[in-house]
Amino acid sequence: MTASPASASTGTPAPEFRDQVRSAVIWRSGTQIFSQLVAWASTFLVIRILSPSDYGLYAMTGVVMVLLGLFNGYSFANAVIQDRTAGKEQLRQLFGLLIVINGALATLQVATAPLVAAYFGQPMVTDLLRAQALIYLTNPFLALGYAVLSRQMDFRKQAQVNMASAVLGALTALAGALAGLGVWTLVVAPLVTFTSRAFGMAALARAFMWPSFDFRAARTIANYGGVVMLGQIFWFLQTQADIMVAGHVLTAGELGYYTTALFLAQLFVNKVVPPLNEVAFSAYARIQDDPAAVANGFLASVRVVMLLAIPFCLGLAAVSEPAIATMLGTKWLPAAPLVTLLALAMPFMTLHVMFAPATSAIGRPGIATRSAILGALIMPAAFLTGVLVDEARGIALAWLLGYPLLTAITAHWSLPIIGATKRQLLAALWPPVLAGGVMIGAVTAADMVAGSLSPVLRLVLLTATGGVSYGLAMLLFAPERLREVLDYARRRKS
Repeated sequence: MTASPASASTGTPAPEFRDQVRSAVIWRSGTQIFSQLVAWASTFLVIRILSPSDYGLYAMTGVVMVLLGLFNGYSFANAVIQDRTAGKEQLRQLFGLLIVINGALATLQVATAPLVAAYFGQPMVTDLLRAQALIYLTNPFLALGYAVLSRQMDFRKQAQVNMASAVLGALTALAGALAGLGVWTLVVAPLVTFTSRAFGMAALARAFMWPSFDFRAARTIANYGGVVMLGQIFWFLQTQADIMVAGHVLTAGELGYYTTALFLAQLFVNKVVPPLNEVAFSAYARIQDDPAAVANGFLASVRVVMLLAIPFCLGLAAVSEPAIATMLGTKWLPAAPLVTLLALAMPFMTLHVMFAPATSAIGRPGIATRSAILGALIMPAAFLTGVLVDEARGIALAWLLGYPLLTAITAHWSLPIIGATKRQLLAALWPPVLAGGVMIGAVTAADMVAGSLSPVLRLVLLTATGGVSYGLAMLLFAPERLREVLDYARRRKS
């Protein structure tokens, strides 16, 4: 058996590896928070300037971008990260494969753009999609640099690039909105972000190399990456079917309200969790020979992430109306009831997406694929039923009804592979869930008093009430959880 950076006898990572993971989390999540604060400040200003129909048009192109993005080669990059024996030749093969794949994706999007525009009944979608096809050309450099740095557990350089590119993208978005570019603002800003991130990542990783187009010896990469990619296809079906359904039924403005509500509700799971999962995947891959260490690491991740996710999601659900009025303006208030419903579903989605990095890193990507297939059956059926019953509100309810079931089944399949039990998972979850219930009660009571205040004062009062009540409840129910987070932040050895 190869040497593991964890103690086989206790399942506890060696101190140097634990410090390396801690440093990776601090760099990746810390700079992610900074980047997101910059991006959110820009995004909220841009949302106030642009119209709901602009976001509706962009959401129509987003379905295609997400679908084709599933094939952009990141699953093959993860295969190189997971395989600790991969060398320089595998990296050259990966680079060549990424170039071929992304060139084909760009060509396909340009060719099919008129068909997508015809489906949605919006001719402008053709031009938007053709311009967005340039993003695929940045993917080979971005994925290669990401793979090299992740294998080295060097998330400091990744974080620096992500931070710089986020700032450039935010400035571009704000400038475009102020210049009157309308929906084109939402196309140009991501293109600037992806381009700067791709070449910055490749440069800091020193990943510029000649690609190899001889794929005869790349079977391991192809097999692992193919299973992951299959799962991503079904993941697309379960997470993007709502836009496909709603875009054919709702107006562009109504779709804009829904997609903006979904963006707000998914801020934590889409912006905070992914960088943590990147670190987790690399860490699990390094300790995959020590099942106890993997299980302990997974449970620790659940404790920390859900401690933060539950107050964010439940708090957003409770303050959706004053939050939208304050951040986006009164023209976006029709999105508030949708935010409430969607935010209540997001703790389940947050937990759901934490299983795949663990099972995939230890060589079982098929578990995540099976879960994605199940989700591709449950969620589209729920979305279709919801839109027929109550249009946008029905689609939001579908998230709240479908994701608890999907998460429960995924946990049933994944926990034995990870080496953790359902009892251990419930023990990790109950304190923040109970504290979140106390928080919701306190905020609801405070809102009875604050209902007549201005949106800003109402938001401040409710947020403060929620934060204090959640913190006090955690101190009462599980003070050791708060100490765990503080100890981790202080780099204290256990």
